[in-house]
Amino acid sequence: MAESMKGLHRSHRCTEVSNKNIGETVTVMGWVQKRRNLGSLIFIDLRDRSGLLQVVFDENDVKAEGFAKAETLRSEFVIAVVGKVTKREAAVNENLATGDIEIRATELRILSEALTPPFPIEENTSSKDDLRLKYRYLDLRRPNLQKNLILRSNVATLVRTFLAEEGFLEIETPVLTKSTPEGARDYLVPSRVHPGNFYALPQSPQLFKQLLMCSGYDRYFQIVKCFRDEDLRADRQPEFTQIDMEMSFVDVDDVIDVNERLLAKMFKESIGVDVKLPIQRMTYKEAMDRFGSDKPDTRFGMELKDVSDIVKNCGFGVFTGALENGGSVRGINANGQGDMPRKKIDALVEFAKGYGAKGLAYLSINEDGTYKSSFAKFMSEEELKALVDAMEGKPGDLLLFAADKNDTVFAVLGALRIHIADGLGLLDKNQFNFLWVTEFPLLEYSEEEERFVAKHHPFTMPMEEDLQYLDSDPARVRAKAYDIVLNGTEIGGGSVRIYQSDVQEKMFEVLGFSKEDAYDRFGFLLNAFKYGVPPHAGLAYGLDRLIMLMAKEDSIREVIAFPKVKDASCLMTDAPNVVDAKQLEELAIAISKAEETTEE
Repeated sequence: MAESMKGLHRSHRCTEVSNKNIGETVTVMGWVQKRRNLGSLIFIDLRDRSGLLQVVFDENDVKAEGFAKAETLRSEFVIAVVGKVTKREAAVNENLATGDIEIRATELRILSEALTPPFPIEENTSSKDDLRLKYRYLDLRRPNLQKNLILRSNVATLVRTFLAEEGFLEIETPVLTKSTPEGARDYLVPSRVHPGNFYALPQSPQLFKQLLMCSGYDRYFQIVKCFRDEDLRADRQPEFTQIDMEMSFVDVDDVIDVNERLLAKMFKESIGVDVKLPIQRMTYKEAMDRFGSDKPDTRFGMELKDVSDIVKNCGFGVFTGALENGGSVRGINANGQGDMPRKKIDALVEFAKGYGAKGLAYLSINEDGTYKSSFAKFMSEEELKALVDAMEGKPGDLLLFAADKNDTVFAVLGALRIHIADGLGLLDKNQFNFLWVTEFPLLEYSEEEERFVAKHHPFTMPMEEDLQYLDSDPARVRAKAYDIVLNGTEIGGGSVRIYQSDVQEKMFEVLGFSKEDAYDRFGFLLNAFKYGVPPHAGLAYGLDRLIMLMAKEDSIREVIAFPKVKDASCLMTDAPNVVDAKQLEELAIAISKAEETTEE
């Protein structure tokens, strides 16, 4: 039966007790991790968010009633213990912060009893994810998850402190706003007061933070929830958190300077990692050419090499055909993997097909300098030697080639180098390689919509020297945009914004918006720009991805308190779910269901 805390006040969390407290009487409270009954002695491992502390119930120290209660304790009972801190006489546990002390209990209160949990509350559990997420309130008791959320809290505090000291103001922006369907799908919220009309949950505070710059607030930030109705993966959720910021009277270098110093403070003070400044910068074009990705992982080599010129006249039709169709031939060198079995090479070919490749050409360099290849018979010895030299191949290496349209070649080899590196154990989670990727394309052509769409968003400033190409060659125009990449994951991105009305109107024109369309979607921003707007720029981090990497986890679900699963549902609360017909009626909403058809 649960007892009251009346008269008791916790004096310490579990690991706040140390050998400095030996001889003192303390009051600790928490959950029973484990109980060991040795007859006249009962040992309890007590757990709270700080860690574990051993409590000893000796029938000579505790009243008979209290000792009897101690015998009833089970895992996850919530208890309060009063006792004296003593040095452990034996069985010192060097793996615990409190491993050299224990509490000799004099009083016990059982504050809450507990059912046997459906899985052990312990680090590195092997329990299935679905079970853990159904009982997330229990899963969150596990020390590694608590450590992750404490890290997240500490990082948020560091961010707020740093940005406040840099003159940023924390200002909240609306959660119920207008749908501007340019980009990912919006989550829509029906209005009861305005039947048939909908709010949208914000995909980002982009427009509002630009308005704050128009309003003269100079430097803004917000740690803010955002929402996107898109397919999920390991580093994506329908609701996520951004560290969002905007600055007035700045250019690219100003934004990068503030954020490099922010990252250095964040990593040093939260996980003890020194970030070397300045962080390396690389243009989008260089990143694609060298790594096949606009978010390259630079913890290892295996860079792409363009061998198009070397193979353009060879007899291998796969290579020459790709070049004739305007594509390229590029390869990577998997150093030391020349003896890879054919079965594994075939698996790499299948992996490449998953990224659009029709196949994958390979060449193994034997230790004696001879070659084993899928295409050697189509090329002369001189051509093969030139190809191997261009790939910096040496005995024992495996060379892999993709030949296709450039976009496909980049996608295939970019993914393949990560896949191989992962299999070779080259992705060291203790290594933190930062990189700025700059000068992104301003626009990309959408075959589906048959028009150019914004690579980032419609308010991104083109590079001044490329403005001349907006009409004649839009794909050539580079943006004053920048992403911050960590270990092959984009953790943040931003840009200098358009603030001149003529440039903004030209941008909308290139995107295929009429003036009426532009004002219908973004009129409140465009009207604000008529009243004096400063040059401004900003950046937003994905806080969930950032903490995932800092915590060395593989999924953002491990750093979010109550995450969704792949179909955007919550297994714990069973959301989303049906609502009462009366609620729908108030919102003037009718649910249409597809008619069921049966085969005759």
